[in-house]
This record gives sequence, structure tokens and C-alpha cells, in this order.
Amino acid sequence: MPQFAANLSLMYTELPFLERFAAAARDGFAAVECQFPYAFAPAELAARLADNGLAMVLFNAPPSGTDRASMATAWEQQARGTAALPGREAEFRRGVQEALEYAAALDCPRIHVLSGMVPAGVERESLKGLCVDNLRWAATEAARSGREILIEPINLRDMPRYFLNRQDHAHELLDAAQMDNLKVQMDLYHCQIVEGDVASKLRRYLPTGRVSHLQVAGVPERQEPDRGELHYPYLFDLIDSLGYAGWVGCEYRPAAGTSEGLGWLERTQSGH
Repeated sequence: MPQFAANLSLMYTELPFLERFAAAARDGFAAVECQFPYAFAPAELAARLADNGLAMVLFNAPPSGTDRASMATAWEQQARGTAALPGREAEFRRGVQEALEYAAALDCPRIHVLSGMVPAGVERESLKGLCVDNLRWAATEAARSGREILIEPINLRDMPRYFLNRQDHAHELLDAAQMDNLKVQMDLYHCQIVEGDVASKLRRYLPTGRVSHLQVAGVPERQEPDRGELHYPYLFDLIDSLGYAGWVGCEYRPAAGTSEGLGWLERTQSGH
């Protein structure tokens, strides 16, 4: 059975962020992920993990910013990453360095880096070389501490003009970068919206060992996995049968209370 990590940025939002760790532990999660930790001191977050017996398995590098304060507010300022943006290389590197400091403090094995929005009037294809160079640099830095850098295809309905949208495009970037610790974060919600045929994508890519993290949510509303058009019981069985040993992040927005919506998880774990 897949092992699930609670996404503390989207789940338990009825609580202040630092109280979400205990809530996730109470609901039986052994691991958590979050989008951006930069509004909190690393030591504070590490204490919450330790106090609740939780592992932090993934978070994002800052979407922009050159200091912790600007990194902490960048997402709200509509920043969506810099890996594929010309002229932002120094900012990208500063963000990766900050993320690696947090990863060391939180003992987190993987960091997702955001590519950014394709600027108006620019062809996506023209940015690939820059993105590969940035990813290769980030993966080299991350390798020093045994960590992975992840990239994630994101759908254009939620994030118009985002640089990376398709699973095959993500794997093309890996082919070009040639870094063993550069991997793909495969979010089945985004995959279904962009290209569908999710089971075939899992069969194609999970056996390669290049998918280091999965995420799930119902489609189209991004609520619990038992809502919407994807049949997750089948997909979870398939993920199991393919021998995937990584984490499955629950990156969804609960329809009502987080704990009240976890019936899907109880059914999955009990085999019903």
C-alpha cells in the first residue's frame, strides 16, 4: 500500500500552520510535506517534526526572492519560480541555497524547484537550455548533502503560462541535464488535467526510477481523492503493483474539515 504524506499547506488550514503538524500526527500520518517553509525558522519547524514523530519528505524552493523575508511572501506576490527565467539565475541560486539550508535542518531528502511563467512574447522552447543549466547547477549543489532536486509538470488551467506542463517534457529535461539526483514529482491531479491516460503514464514512468514523489487530489476540484473523475482505488493498486516505494503527497484542499474528509485514506489502508 502506498505511504501517504499530509500536505500542510493545503490540509488542516482550519489551524495555524505550526499546529498542523500535531493534527496530521493525530490522524495517523507519519510524514508531511509543505509548499513553502520560509515564514518560519528552521529550528521551529524541526521541533514540530520531532515533537510529533513526523518526517518532512518534500517542500518547494522559494518561488523568488533574495532573502528569507522576500522568499516567505513571494508566492502571495504571484511569483511562480525562476528556473526557466532569463536574467534570474542569481536569484534562482540563492533560493536553492536557502532551500538546502532548510532541508538540512529538517532532514528533508527532496526539494521541488519551480520553473516560472513563460514571459509574454517568448517561446517556451527557447528557455529549455537555461532551465537545464539551472537544474544541473541545483542538482550538483543538492548532491553534496545527498538530496534530490525535483521538477513538476503543472496544469495550465491553474497556472497559465507555466513553463513545465507535461510528463514527457519533464523527462526530456532530465535527459538533457544528466544528473542522477534530478527527478520528477508526478502530481496525478495535474497529469489528468493536462494529458489524462494517468495509468499508462504511471506504467511508463514509475519503473524508470526517475519519479521520486507522487501527489494526488480529486479532479477537477482538487479536493479529496474520492471525489471527482479519477478512480484512485485502481490507481493506488497500480502504484503498488509497480513497486513504487516513495511517498504519495496529499496535496488537496479538503471539501470540509481535513480530518472529516479522511475516509478515503481509511478505506485505502483497510483495503476496502
